[in-house]
Amino acid sequence: MSRDIQLREDWKTLVTDLSSQFNDGDELTMDAIIYLIGIQELGQGKRDYSKDDKVNLMHIAICRLLEPFGYYEFDYFDSDNWPHYNIIKELPALKAGEQSVLMKEAIVAYFKKEEV
Repeated sequence: MSRDIQLREDWKTLVTDLSSQFNDGDELTMDAIIYLIGIQELGQGKRDYSKDDKVNLMHIAICRLLEPFGYYEFDYFDSDNWPHYNIIKELPALKAGEQSVLMKEAIVAYFKKEEV
């Protein structure tokens, strides 16, 4: 099976599973999945987050997702126990479709590795 077909199938399965678990079956967007990963990585559970916190949660998730690809590395936890990452190398200039594929690959790999 080609890599693209496998990614498409894995992505569809993941979205279906997460949507039924977190959104009563209504399909989650990629941004919503990234947000959920941010909450998971922060480890403080479900609670009310400010608008800035939500942006920071998505940043945490993106850093964590792209860490295995060599773009970021974990640095430290701050006094509020929020993780911080360093940029290792800049992301290449990608078209929107290429960005989407990269993030889907990273998200699928994350859930396979973490067995969440």
